[in-house]
Amino acid sequence: MRQPSKRLEHLSAAIFSEMAARKRQVAKERTVYDLSIGSPDQQPDPQLLETLVTAVQEPGAFGYALSEGTAAFREEVARWYQFRFQVELAPDTEVHSLMGSQDGLAHFALAWTDPGDLVLVPDPGYPIYAGSVHLAGAVPYAMPLRQENGFLPDLTVIPEDVAIRAKFMILNYPNNPVSAVATMEFFEEVVAFAKRHDIIVVHDLAYSEMAFDGYKPPSFLQAAGAKDVGIEFNSFSKSFNMAGCRVAYVVGNAEIIKPLAVVKSNVDYGVFLPVQQMATEALKADRLSGGANAVGPVYQERRDVLLSALADAGWEIEPPKATMFVWAKVPKGWTSREFAFALLDEAGVVVIPGSAFGEEGEGYVRIALVQTPEVLRLAAKSIYESGILTRRSECV
Repeated sequence: MRQPSKRLEHLSAAIFSEMAARKRQVAKERTVYDLSIGSPDQQPDPQLLETLVTAVQEPGAFGYALSEGTAAFREEVARWYQFRFQVELAPDTEVHSLMGSQDGLAHFALAWTDPGDLVLVPDPGYPIYAGSVHLAGAVPYAMPLRQENGFLPDLTVIPEDVAIRAKFMILNYPNNPVSAVATMEFFEEVVAFAKRHDIIVVHDLAYSEMAFDGYKPPSFLQAAGAKDVGIEFNSFSKSFNMAGCRVAYVVGNAEIIKPLAVVKSNVDYGVFLPVQQMATEALKADRLSGGANAVGPVYQERRDVLLSALADAGWEIEPPKATMFVWAKVPKGWTSREFAFALLDEAGVVVIPGSAFGEEGEGYVRIALVQTPEVLRLAAKSIYESGILTRRSECV
């Protein structure tokens, strides 16, 4: 009997599919509040929609696009990085468009590893980090992210023989799923570690504009010497409510980007030209407005509403400084998976068990702030009324 590639055994879509299937069953009998997947529920700015509508009517709009992106797109990315982070980029060599940052992350391991090579990945981490390594036939080495370390990897405990073998390391701050943030001091430590062991640093900055309480997440490329060892991915999905448009970019070291560009040129063409024009306008408008991006305050309000309501219900959760997620400890007596399924069955609230993101995610659930404040209040009320927060699991 034919069998699919064994690489698929290491991919973690199963729990997401399982939660979706259970959600459909529960929804037949009660209201369900879906706080599982980090897909923005809002529309892009009307000005961006107008740009897209106009662009799709232009002659040549539906032709093939170059993989690296239009000159206008790359130049605006460079201008925005200078405005936002004071990082200088050469548009022709240090900026490359992508069909979403997940697309670039998935292809990066193909560009830079051979079967058996080792890659440092965060645990817990966004599934494509380890998944891309497995698909390339390489071997992920987990860097634990633990609360006592501020959910930053402790580089000092990585064995010397592992560091010597590692081709690259993946970092992500602000972080999905744990919602932690990183300091410039940590990034400087990373640069020194990478230079010492000749490791490429791959930083995912998808949540750069989704921050709260006046906090401004830094770019890894702001650290001294960072461009010597690394690259950075950023996306329009979260910052500009353009998740379905599938447009992002990678910036940084030109020699590190080149192999990724080779893979991209062989497996796809570039981003749909009107979408690139829309993305270019998004960065330009944000830059010219002085960074008056509305997405941060929207999610800050949702964070505050949900955590306040859950605290009233008896579930105290540390408020995140950034991202669209809340990383919440499960009550004593539950595993992550048991608690997530009990929340769905008994309260109609869908969250993702932390164990879906790696072994270190056990004991937590990830809650996505993808509903209005009113719906979040109803979800918290349903959790309280279910009594689940005061009842230990009989399975443990």
